[in-house]
Amino acid sequence: MELLSVIRRWHYRDHVPIREIERRTRLSRNTIRKYLRAETVEPEFKIPERPSRLDPFAEKLATWLALETSKSRKQRRTGRRLHVDLVALGYDGSYGRVAAFIRNWKAEQQRARQTTGRGV
Repeated sequence: MELLSVIRRWHYRDHVPIREIERRTRLSRNTIRKYLRAETVEPEFKIPERPSRLDPFAEKLATWLALETSKSRKQRRTGRRLHVDLVALGYDGSYGRVAAFIRNWKAEQQRARQTTGRGV
């Protein structure tokens, strides 16, 4: 739910005092007053798009992961080993980014394998 609409509903429709809204939302009274006076619907925060250090290596890593799925479980490289191999190719980012990429890649593969409906 949008916080601004909840604050306005509590104050104008339910007649909840500002101090009680402060307790419920853990916002300051001044912020709540500002939201009640504001004409805007909801404050928007822009998150800048930043290129990842992994972007130049993403295609290579995805190819490696696709090749690893065809191997038996004991023969596969771990995420740590894939990170070491990327570092050898010139990647200077963290292991956490590689692990996040692997998690997202595996989730996408899982969604692609799932059938729609009841498996028909």
